[in-house]
Amino acid sequence: MKIGLSEHFTYKKLIRFTIPTIIMMIFTSIYGVVDGIFVSNVVGTEAFAAVNLVMPALMIVGTIGFMLGTGGSALVSKTIGEGDNNKANKYFSMLVYLLIIIGAIFTVVGVIVVRPASKLLGADEAMLEYCTIYGRTLILFLVPFVLQNCFQSFLIVAEKPTFGLVISIITGATNMILDFLFIYVFKMGLFGAAIATGISQTIRWNNSANIFCS
Repeated sequence: MKIGLSEHFTYKKLIRFTIPTIIMMIFTSIYGVVDGIFVSNVVGTEAFAAVNLVMPALMIVGTIGFMLGTGGSALVSKTIGEGDNNKANKYFSMLVYLLIIIGAIFTVVGVIVVRPASKLLGADEAMLEYCTIYGRTLILFLVPFVLQNCFQSFLIVAEKPTFGLVISIITGATNMILDFLFIYVFKMGLFGAAIATGISQTIRWNNSANIFCS
C-alpha cells in the first residue's frame, strides 16, 4: 500500500515508510563488502588491504551526494508543498547539474592524487599499486556514485522508497555476480572488482534517474 507524504503519519505508517530506506542504506554498503570478500579470497591479502584503505576515502567523497540529496530533497519537498512545482523542478535540476560538476572535478583531482594520497594514508610499496588501480578505476565512476546517493533521498520525495529498495537489491545482486565473473572467472583482480562496483552504481543511478524523467 502506497503511503503519501501528505498523509497523517502514525508510528506504524512511519515505520512502514522508513523501513525500505533503512534496508536500502544497508544494501548501499554492500559494494565494498562484496569486493572485499572476493578480493581477499582470490587476489590476496595485500589487495584486500588496499580495498580497505581506499574505499573509506571514496565513501567520504560520496557523502557529498547524500548531503546535497538530503538538504535538496527537503527544499524541493517544501516548494512542492507550497504548490510551486515549476520552481521545485528547477531546484532539482540545479542540484543534479551541481553534483555532475562537483563529481567531474573530484574525478579529475582524484585520478591525480589517489597514488600520493594512498601513500600518505600508510600504503606500503606492495599495496600502493593495488590502491592506485582500485582507486582510479572507482573514481572514474564517481559522478554516477554521487548522483545515486543523491537520488536515494529524492525517491522518498517521489513517495517511492520501496522502488529504491528494489533497485538496491538488484544492483547489489549485480555487483555480486560481476565480482564473481570478473575476479574469479576472468581473473581481472582489483581492476575487475572496481569495474563490477562501478557498473552496479551506474545501473542504480540510471534506474533512479528514470523515475524522475518519466
